[in-house]
Amino acid sequence: MSPDSATGTNQLLPAVPLAALFFAAFVLPLAALVVISLFRDPQFSGLSLVQYVRFLSDPFSLKVLTDTLWLGAEVALATLILAYPLALVYVASGPFMRTLITFLIMLPLLTSTVVRTFAWIVILGRDGIVNSAMLSLGFWQAPARLLYTWEGMVLALTQIQLPLMALPLINSLLRLDRNLTRAAEGLGASRARIFVTVVLPLTLPGAIAGWLLVFAAAATAFITQTLVGGGRIILMPSHIYQQAVGVQDWPFAAALSLIFTLAVTGIVFAVGALSRRYVRGVDAA
Repeated sequence: MSPDSATGTNQLLPAVPLAALFFAAFVLPLAALVVISLFRDPQFSGLSLVQYVRFLSDPFSLKVLTDTLWLGAEVALATLILAYPLALVYVASGPFMRTLITFLIMLPLLTSTVVRTFAWIVILGRDGIVNSAMLSLGFWQAPARLLYTWEGMVLALTQIQLPLMALPLINSLLRLDRNLTRAAEGLGASRARIFVTVVLPLTLPGAIAGWLLVFAAAATAFITQTLVGGGRIILMPSHIYQQAVGVQDWPFAAALSLIFTLAVTGIVFAVGALSRRYVRGVDAA
């Protein structure tokens, strides 16, 4: 063995434990899902693609997948709308306010998702904070149904996933060259025009990164979807759980898991590729 090859082997040795952990924790379970999804029935008799045909021919399962992906996109868009003003305030603030805003953004991440979800159940309940405030102020004549609704689920997920959008966006705004905005101001551009023509295009990579994080997290948020949705809104995580635990149809549950994984990762890679192409176009211009 040559000295160069021996040196290369020694450099790769520290990565062996991590590679083994990745193989055991990710590759093997994924391979097991693939194998299980190929069985014909819950009795594991015979191999075929019948589970995938069953999914593609089932309007209910297709609607569940579509609704789940739409939920992720809707929550990601809502967090993006809320995160931009927050990030702009952060960049325009002094050191103390930046520290306070960072603390407020990070604080929810220090609390369990289950705890935050139960807090939203209390807030959105029939006798919750929102209904009590609206009734006492006279805006509503009777308690509104906020819990176990699509809107309530989007609201809860938006608050829970907001830090995943705010942090990449703040980082992008901090890296923005201030001379560009000053030049736009000197040319007489309004703040709205500066945001649309300068700030938004140059911070779009950070916004897309946050969008992808929130989309994947919201679409797969089993706990929040189940508790705030109350079981009345069936989405892919709960659909997979029902097939695996309730019906004991492991092959179909495995096929659902793989299809859901491919759908989410496919959207993430597609949006990421479009983002990289856009960034290359901006750099070339």
